[in-house]
Amino acid sequence: MIYEIALLPVHKERIEPFRRAFAEVAPLLSRAEGYGGHLLAQGIESPEIFNLIVRWRSLEDHTPGFEASEDHRLFMMGIEEYFSGEPKVFHIEGGNF
Repeated sequence: MIYEIALLPVHKERIEPFRRAFAEVAPLLSRAEGYGGHLLAQGIESPEIFNLIVRWRSLEDHTPGFEASEDHRLFMMGIEEYFSGEPKVFHIEGGNF
């Protein structure tokens, strides 16, 4: 099992619309092959940075799997207009916590 950690910088004035937009596109993520759950959490020290943590069965399920899919394209189209910069994505290996 791996975790994708995406740091999503959102324009401060667009935080609430971003939350609504994410809720609308989240089902595209949830139906991906190898998806095991996710958490979207707003930063405390930096409230304009959202942390998206997604549990995947394998790295391949995320990339190239989901990232190469039409669902990923639609997922990103639904939220990218709210970003104030490029998201940073990395992966870690591990079990449940």
